[in-house]
Amino acid sequence: MADDSVTSKGQPGLGQAALFGLCPQCGGKTLFDGVARFAPRCRACGLDFAAFNVGDGPAAFLTMVIGAIVVVLAVVVEFTFDPPWWVHVVLWAPLITGATLWGLRVTKAALLVTEYQRKAREATGQDVREP
Repeated sequence: MADDSVTSKGQPGLGQAALFGLCPQCGGKTLFDGVARFAPRCRACGLDFAAFNVGDGPAAFLTMVIGAIVVVLAVVVEFTFDPPWWVHVVLWAPLITGATLWGLRVTKAALLVTEYQRKAREATGQDVREP
């Protein structure tokens, strides 16, 4: 097994990079340019973030998971406390918004860092081996 300590020196781990929006190459806090939008490139080391294809997978997954959790919590609150309808709006709208935005940042960053660490690239016909 090859020694990766030289190539990964200064690079953050997956969890740290995902939680704090760190560049997978230099560890600078430069991954995001907005709430959940990647910067075009790292301002510290120049790594091109546009070369990575994260796609819409995190958004679809988060919609299902957060939706299921909120529905269960809303049903429990409704049957336990029987609040007026506006209490549900006050409780669940900020929770859904915050959880979705935070979750998008973390999952998009985790996918980008994983692609970087595994040197993922677009598949072409040239990488198919003939038997």
